[in-house]
Amino acid sequence: MKSDSPIEQIKRQMQRQWRQQRMTALLQRMPLHAGVRIIDVGGTPEMWELDLDPTITNLDITLLNLPGMWNDWSPPFRHRYRFVEADACADLPFADRAFDLAFSNSVIEHVGNEQQQAFANTIRRLAPSYWVQTPSRWFPIESHCNLPCWWFYPTSLQQAWIRRWQRQKREFKWQQMSTTRVLSLRQLQSLFPEAQVYTEYVAGFPKSYSLFTVPLDIEKQIEPK
Repeated sequence: MKSDSPIEQIKRQMQRQWRQQRMTALLQRMPLHAGVRIIDVGGTPEMWELDLDPTITNLDITLLNLPGMWNDWSPPFRHRYRFVEADACADLPFADRAFDLAFSNSVIEHVGNEQQQAFANTIRRLAPSYWVQTPSRWFPIESHCNLPCWWFYPTSLQQAWIRRWQRQKREFKWQQMSTTRVLSLRQLQSLFPEAQVYTEYVAGFPKSYSLFTVPLDIEKQIEPK
């Protein structure tokens, strides 16, 4: 098995730190307590295994992902989460408001242009509050392919890179960059018109956007005095 390069190892450490900060931001804006029903759309146990607030225990977490995604997860994880295999852009076996919080981290940019509205509709239907994070195209390093300013390349240059990855048999990378569509903040706000926006900054650049709604009763509890 090929080990990660030093650059990939550093990237993995930084990603974990950024995810930790992102979850902290969520908890500051959306206090959670035991029994809260959460559906993580397109997620894995990884986000919920971070060092969260130790007072937060016994969350009821459902992980929704495509068929086959759970084959590699070990039994201990299976006892802590409910795993569901389904397409978030299609009909799901859940009633409206079946959960308290719909959560999604770096997923909407991967579902395809024509499916992003359907994905947003699913998020807004499943819970009265949600937290949807996606990368910003203004961050200088593209998070999937590690190239600078990728989203501002002309199409011909992007296609040249994709053909190069195909020749190198880097299947995951070329397929991912062929289908990923990072949205602008304006596009995100059109998909989630009622949402507030949390912008994550790294070195002065917007790293990602999180669109979220907070139930009115929680808003009153955390309103600044």
